[in-house]
Amino acid sequence: MLDLSVIILTFNEEVHIRRCLDNVAPIAKEIFIIDSFSTDRTLEIAKEYSKVQILQHKWENNHSMQFNWGLGNAPITGKWILRLDADEYLLPELIEEIKQKLPNVPDSVSGISFNRRHIFLDKWMKHGVYPVTLLRLFRRGKGACEQRLMDEHIQVTEGDVVQFDNDFCDHNLNNLSWFCHKHVNYAVREAADLIDIELGLTGAAEGDSGRLISPQAAKKRAKKHRYAKQPLFWRSFAYFIYRYVVKGAFLDGREGFLFSFIQGWWYRTLVDAKILEIKRACGSDPDKIRRHLRDVYGVTI
Repeated sequence: MLDLSVIILTFNEEVHIRRCLDNVAPIAKEIFIIDSFSTDRTLEIAKEYSKVQILQHKWENNHSMQFNWGLGNAPITGKWILRLDADEYLLPELIEEIKQKLPNVPDSVSGISFNRRHIFLDKWMKHGVYPVTLLRLFRRGKGACEQRLMDEHIQVTEGDVVQFDNDFCDHNLNNLSWFCHKHVNYAVREAADLIDIELGLTGAAEGDSGRLISPQAAKKRAKKHRYAKQPLFWRSFAYFIYRYVVKGAFLDGREGFLFSFIQGWWYRTLVDAKILEIKRACGSDPDKIRRHLRDVYGVTI
């Protein structure tokens, strides 16, 4: 067992939570479930694990706020904190790497990144977006989640960030209807994030270059800023071509096409449609846009 605390955000995750807890319980000192008042068997299952402590907090339509609430309110004692979603798990190779390397990480290191694999329709998407490198492990007191609506990353306050060699998996077991509905919900927040980059609604985007996030995340953020400057709708089509053809997602077969189409074209087109809708209602007036997002979509920026 490592000097490691795990934080998992949940809402109606009965299909995933046992797999997630079975995965990390053998190496974790303690596990904190930050639950948004689930109505299924999520908490019933979680209570079977002696290492699990459950805290409940109202969901405010913002992952970073929920995670940071957990950081500030859970009685964390571990030297290291691992952020993990309920539909994610560490591969055995990564577990062994963490067990071997974590106790000997230099004091100068505050954050550790891993590669994430997307498992879509039970198939690893080896092309298109892989590898996505995310900072998920950090020293207690040395990191928190960026205050962003979308594309939020763990940001360390000081120290170096290193990368381990092995992967963890994002493997959601829900059906395609659920997957598409999730992206419909994401679209408004992503639209607000892109408008923020364009118009500076919050000032958060201007500070992106100085954030202590993983190098790969910083590169991805820079690409997002370039993407935000491209014409609506054309950019979603171009992004799909980039993922599917240039990055080789076609090599992943029918699953690769569906994953690239839903995430890379349909979803991105929906985001642009939301931007068009918001701007038609508000123009480019920051105050009107903020009120519109709050009153119509329940999104506060």
